[in-house]
Amino acid sequence: MYFFEMLLSAVSLSMDALAASLGIGACLGAATGGAAALRVAGACGGFQFAMPLAGWFLGSRFLVFISGYDHWVAFGLLALVGGNMIRESFKPEDPACPPSDPSCGIALLTVAVATSIDALAVGVSFAAVGAPVMVLASWSGAITAFACFGGVLAGFRVGQLLGRKVEFAGGLVLCLIGANILRVHLMG
Repeated sequence: MYFFEMLLSAVSLSMDALAASLGIGACLGAATGGAAALRVAGACGGFQFAMPLAGWFLGSRFLVFISGYDHWVAFGLLALVGGNMIRESFKPEDPACPPSDPSCGIALLTVAVATSIDALAVGVSFAAVGAPVMVLASWSGAITAFACFGGVLAGFRVGQLLGRKVEFAGGLVLCLIGANILRVHLMG
């Protein structure tokens, strides 16, 4: 695969994670922007690096088992996290009980996995055509990490300006990413 095609593939794989990072950043509380940006960048970049490798190593045998429902898994994970963000946006502000942080724990893990499932499929396709996957995995991981870091910081700034409305919008964006993944797979 040529340099430009490899770079374009890596950038394309990072777009879902970037959109999710913007939403996550918009939902963050007062002074957690920088640390959250590092966590999201590390998790999403790490999964975008690992998933093509996993797909390549497991090869086409694995695709037979997951191709029937991979889009449902991604949709379900993103809808779960996005739906929770939407629900949180309607709760009244309570200083004693801050809203959950989507840049930590299971919420971050589900976003990182859901936005990198397509990278798993790309890794399988690389194995099918005998293409080397390490360059794609490295670029995809690095580009995703940088994009997510900037996305969380940008989302954080917008969230500070617009308040809880952005949390709703961020949750809606995650749900729409999941719905788009489902639409693409179901429409062929």
